[in-house]
Amino acid sequence: MKRKVVVGMSGGVDSSVAAYLLKEQGYEVIGVTMQIWQEEEPDAVEEKGGCCGLSAVEDARRVAGYLQIPYYVMNFKKEFKEKVMDYFVEEYLQGRTPNPCIACNRYVKWESLLQRSLAIGADYIATGHYARIRQLSTGRYAVCHSAADRKDQTYALYGLTQYQLAHTLMPIGDYTKEEIREIAVREGLPVAHKPDSQEICFVPDNDYAAFIDRQAKGRVPGPGNFITSSGEVLAEHEGITHYTIGQRKGLRLAMGHPVFVTQIRPETNEVVVGENEDVFSTELFCNRINYMGMEELKSPKRVTAKIRYGHKGAFGMIEKTGEDEIKCTFEEPVRAVTPGQAVVFYEEGCVLGGGTIKRRENPI
Repeated sequence: MKRKVVVGMSGGVDSSVAAYLLKEQGYEVIGVTMQIWQEEEPDAVEEKGGCCGLSAVEDARRVAGYLQIPYYVMNFKKEFKEKVMDYFVEEYLQGRTPNPCIACNRYVKWESLLQRSLAIGADYIATGHYARIRQLSTGRYAVCHSAADRKDQTYALYGLTQYQLAHTLMPIGDYTKEEIREIAVREGLPVAHKPDSQEICFVPDNDYAAFIDRQAKGRVPGPGNFITSSGEVLAEHEGITHYTIGQRKGLRLAMGHPVFVTQIRPETNEVVVGENEDVFSTELFCNRINYMGMEELKSPKRVTAKIRYGHKGAFGMIEKTGEDEIKCTFEEPVRAVTPGQAVVFYEEGCVLGGGTIKRRENPI
């Protein structure tokens, strides 16, 4: 009997080729696009675009028709607003810089979509992520580096559970982006030449501060002070939601040389700035831990740690410092450890686990 798989189709080339590959492998494939946009006006939705707007639905539907597979749109507006958009806003209000794609992956693309897919008789869900799922010698599942080095997406998938991984397929993990494009062109897929989406889907203009202002309904703190680490007031800032750790551009500070955001203090509505070297540190603490390739951290362990999506990774020692807390000590100082972002721990290219950065320690 054919195994049934629900493919999350964003209307892009990656998920479209994923659906094609699974059909070629003999799976019974069902295409699904997750309706996550909040506006009811079609014009507003179309203007916003993103990976799950109306244009995405039309593209995904065309691909499904071309592949001759069933296609549905499932409504996840409530889950997306609560788990992703509201989380994004609240984190910024607390002076942290969140990664909404990680929350979306864990709580919408997997938790909600997987539940509904299993309920309709599917064996798996599948996505167009550049990652590979492996079952390690210990029996545990882990996401591991894909063949596409520059496009690798394992960092944003560290929050998945063992149950979710056991019911997930990632068919494009063995290919480079160029190879995926070639397959799409060769097979005549309608989205073969569609460009990749670069922005956060619900903030397509990249104006995070304006989005937060609209969503938070008067709770956004207004202007405050730029200060030095010693407390000297330098000038007025636009509001803490406009800044992130390590930021240099857009500060509008006439210091005679570049300065960088080193700390955001929501309790006093202050943004601390300093020199480039002030942005480097050797330690961080994280919580909201999710173990993946390892069941638990019982003793200190040397790992490669990534502190943001585009970070190449750095060697460090991790040790458990609380029931839900891990300390990571880097062998060399790392730049712009940012509260709210994820730190993900790797061994031999596979994700051992990760957490949300609480704070950095030991600035150099």
